[in-house]
Amino acid sequence: MSESQRGSVADEPRVPSPESREEADPWYAIWTRSRAEKAVADSLSRKQIEVFLPTVQRWSRWKDRKKKIDWPLFPGYCFARFDPMGILAVLKVEGVAKVITFDGKPAPIPHHEIEAIQRLVETELQFDPCPLLHEGDMVEVIHGPLKGVSGRLIHKGPKAKLVLAVTMINRAVAVTFDVADVRKY
Repeated sequence: MSESQRGSVADEPRVPSPESREEADPWYAIWTRSRAEKAVADSLSRKQIEVFLPTVQRWSRWKDRKKKIDWPLFPGYCFARFDPMGILAVLKVEGVAKVITFDGKPAPIPHHEIEAIQRLVETELQFDPCPLLHEGDMVEVIHGPLKGVSGRLIHKGPKAKLVLAVTMINRAVAVTFDVADVRKY
């Protein structure tokens, strides 16, 4: 290979690898005002900022009709890729409450987490949001005959187990329930 051929190869623009793109353009969570997710996503797109607003179809009922509409999968949030130095442009968008931060800096979301949600919403699979619970978490029952009761989640699966305790006598009872019927305490 001649010297001029080597130079032309080196001068060609390089396409960043997916890994370097992830590092250069991380995803961030944007907290929106109530029911402003779509407006925020549209405004950010107009500013040439890559936005992801995952939605789920739900039936909505009015007095005279029922209609399937898209609801945000994570109410109050949308996701965007931007240079953290340009955060002010994002914060100025009407409807944006704040960008989620950690130690005062925008908190990047791992690319694989956003990619997994993107892949899911592109499928025909049925899905619904659910609370992120871990075994050992204190939870409160929000639906059903035990509404308002709190206890510790001891098993998570299709049917979860909740432990209700009487600590004074060092005894407990476990009950099986649907994990959608509780929220983290």
